[in-house]
Amino acid sequence: MTAWLAGRLSARRTRQLSRAGIRQYPGKRALDVVLAALLLIVLSPVMLLAYVAVRITSPGGAVFRQVRVGAGTQPFVLLKFRTMVQDCSHEAHQSFVRRMMAGEDPRQYEGLYKLDHDPRVTPVGRFLRRTSIDELPQLINVLRGDMSLVGPRPALPWEAELFPISVSSRFLVRPGLTGLWQISGRNRLTMLDGLRLDVEYVEKCAPATDLRIIVFTPLTMLRGGAR
Repeated sequence: MTAWLAGRLSARRTRQLSRAGIRQYPGKRALDVVLAALLLIVLSPVMLLAYVAVRITSPGGAVFRQVRVGAGTQPFVLLKFRTMVQDCSHEAHQSFVRRMMAGEDPRQYEGLYKLDHDPRVTPVGRFLRRTSIDELPQLINVLRGDMSLVGPRPALPWEAELFPISVSSRFLVRPGLTGLWQISGRNRLTMLDGLRLDVEYVEKCAPATDLRIIVFTPLTMLRGGAR
């Protein structure tokens, strides 16, 4: 449990949030496991090509591991293909997000976490991000039970500390590989817009909602609009 939640939420609320996957319709976990396994098999050639491309075009490992906040505010290690240069600084990114959350950055309309011409991103990484191929290793997170195929965006711990109490319900479900934030044009959203969509998803979590998001996600990826 993060100090942020423990200090700002009621004891009853923190007990609720500590139970992973509270809001989960019957069969959601089974759907996650079956579809994630099938997608790993079908997309394994794409993932292999991405792995090799990252390794041969920039120094460092191909898989990037990062701690994120999951259901019940429990931490887990998220997997992605590395899209940035090894051991780069994240200060500019953190400053941008903090200013965005505070409403101080006049570039909010440019999108969620969007830094123009970010020099940290490699050429291959830029393509992987634009197509969302960099996120395919998260299918392993889905099989592990850290994530769901559909859910709120998995937040970084320092990001979660900036979230307003009004969006705490986003932690009642497992974070998703995709979600409303992705099919709604993530690169055109502010962070607060994305958080509102996370809460909307939790309120509407149902098989029909998940299937609609799953169907529209590949279309978004093909258009390169996931970022």
